[in-house]
Amino acid sequence: MAGSFAPGLTALDGTSVVKVRELPIKGEIVCQVGDHVTADQVVARAEMQGEMRIVRVAEELGIAPNNLSGVLKVKEGDVVEVNSIIAEISGLWGLFRQFVVTPLAGVVEFISEGTGHVGIRAPSRTLELTAYISGKVVDIASGRSVTIVTKGAFVQGIFGVGGERLGKLCVLPVQPNEILDIKHIPADAAGQILVGGCKVTLAAIRAAVKAHAVGIVTSSVDDVTLREYVGFDIGVAITGDEDLPLTLIITEGFGGMSLSDRVLTILKKYDGKVCSINGATQVRAGAIRPEVIISTGLSPEEGNIVSSAANQENGALATGGRIRCIRIPYFGEVGTILELPSNPEKIETGAVTRVLKARLDSGLEVTVPRANVERI
Repeated sequence: MAGSFAPGLTALDGTSVVKVRELPIKGEIVCQVGDHVTADQVVARAEMQGEMRIVRVAEELGIAPNNLSGVLKVKEGDVVEVNSIIAEISGLWGLFRQFVVTPLAGVVEFISEGTGHVGIRAPSRTLELTAYISGKVVDIASGRSVTIVTKGAFVQGIFGVGGERLGKLCVLPVQPNEILDIKHIPADAAGQILVGGCKVTLAAIRAAVKAHAVGIVTSSVDDVTLREYVGFDIGVAITGDEDLPLTLIITEGFGGMSLSDRVLTILKKYDGKVCSINGATQVRAGAIRPEVIISTGLSPEEGNIVSSAANQENGALATGGRIRCIRIPYFGEVGTILELPSNPEKIETGAVTRVLKARLDSGLEVTVPRANVERI
């Protein structure tokens, strides 16, 4: 995979962060407006109806549907276990016995002599929704959702896999432009979210899983490593629901790009602190980005702040600021802003757009569209 970027990702400290925790079905809210909750605290729960399995008894036994009652061993409302016999036919003198078993444990919900089918409903399960971030409950939609606000750091990634997890940040002794490999992974990383490196190897991921880490935050990954870890090619669907032992968050892109200074500065500041991570990603309309959130809590006067860090600007470009080019011909090069002309200028393609002048670290002075750079 060639290198690629998505500019404008958020990396903020000392900001307000809002999370709406919503149940998939109507349930019970177990907190109140004004409560201060911890990230692992249950704030809502709901009873999720169990899976329904249809057993085609008549077809499996080769009988007419209206003969179903003569072979059934169960009735509606009966509790059954996995592989319980629910219907049986015995031949002459008990020979050539045929039977049908249930594929799951549950309750016989219906019997249809019209179709010859039996419906087995698995037991319901309780879904408990945690706060995910430590903060203050500022709004409740009865039976549906809880809105929580906190103050702290908020860092978005460009791509991730794996769902929500809580863990302790551990910034590894690896340089921003150094590959994160197996030698950098601690032998015991239980409950930790490991941070560092320009690119993570499959060996490092597997070592982190073995060491019981819950997450890795790094700059980039290649498609082969990602496919080997996940077990299949990632398409354009939403990620985050994968059954993975560790959440992986990529902050810069694909290839081998250095971890940005602003991301590393924030994460180093909170080294050793508990944080919330989520690898869920959607690159289509209504974009969802993976995230790292470190809650520092709200003071009483800040308790009514309701603003989303994801909607705040990364900060304006300024003379002397550091930028990275995200389009050819200077893709990936880093430099310093020399000038920010106020009027749009005509560029090589013939388009008229706002530009900036910068000195790249290679020594070259260039004029590039502002849309072709990201602040670092």
